[in-house]
Amino acid sequence: MGNISLISGAIAAVTLASMPALGATLDDVKERGSLKCGVDGGLPGFSAPNDAGEMTGIDADVCYALAAAIFGDKSKVTFTNLTAKERFTALSSGEVDVLSRNTTHTLTRDVTLGINFTYYNYIDGQGFLVKKEIGVSSATELGGATVCVQAGTTTELNLADYFRTNGMEFTPVTYDTSVQTREGFDGGSCDVLTSDKSQLAAIRSELGDPDGAVILPETISKEPLGPAVRQGDDQWANVVRWTLFALINGDELGVTSENADELKSGSDNPNIKRLLGAEDTMGEHLGLSNDWALNAIKAVGNYDEMYTRNITPLGLEREGSVNALWSKGGVLYAPPVR
Repeated sequence: MGNISLISGAIAAVTLASMPALGATLDDVKERGSLKCGVDGGLPGFSAPNDAGEMTGIDADVCYALAAAIFGDKSKVTFTNLTAKERFTALSSGEVDVLSRNTTHTLTRDVTLGINFTYYNYIDGQGFLVKKEIGVSSATELGGATVCVQAGTTTELNLADYFRTNGMEFTPVTYDTSVQTREGFDGGSCDVLTSDKSQLAAIRSELGDPDGAVILPETISKEPLGPAVRQGDDQWANVVRWTLFALINGDELGVTSENADELKSGSDNPNIKRLLGAEDTMGEHLGLSNDWALNAIKAVGNYDEMYTRNITPLGLEREGSVNALWSKGGVLYAPPVR
């Protein structure tokens, strides 16, 4: 027993030594000269490399915006591709500073993993992708199906809940990554693929025959997705949260990557002036320069620009969706910068 305690203590000491000091993440990032961001890395629309090898997607854009807010330079970010199983350990251990990886905010994750969710950059729900040839038009017809699903996700749990609630049997076929799940479905290892509907749209776009698959109409869960940080560092959580809020406020106020500089000097709207650093000292409250939001918006655009560039090509229109602004029938709402 005594030896076990000594070993456990030594492991704990090594773990703590390898982690960034609580409350000092922003200082660590500044001293390092770059942001470490955890992403999926294989999910089009959210985080995936383009033809030039540059990470793109709405999750990647959150990281670029953060780098711009901190350094005035969006390129000062390094991306780490993480599986669903790896992501929380990578964040808690300090391997990454922020997790921006299509991750659902749930109670157990919020209170048992030592992490804090900030806000949402995409609000989603789980659905089912099937090949048209099997002749299914509703999820209620999926009894007895084999279902491809990514392991270590809320998707896996929701799948079991849905079939149990509807009194249906199914056989899960699990994979570690989104790419593997797509390949399994495309190769005929399962009848159905389940994931967030945005992910289904991304997966369908990469199938050998995209037109041969259809997303069923049912949405079986709530999946609020957004960046997460370690608990114990309120300043860093505020930096991540308010950078995302700045992009949403920019959307509401009509501040874009193209007109931000002009509006900083030429707008008479006090909300715009505060957001862009022409009035008051909002950046100082965060430990950043007062043009932090200006730099973030110039780097990636406002929220609508990010959505249009990354999500709309998947066939997911923003208009009429929950990801529209609160003033346009959606639920996206950012507190004022004041």
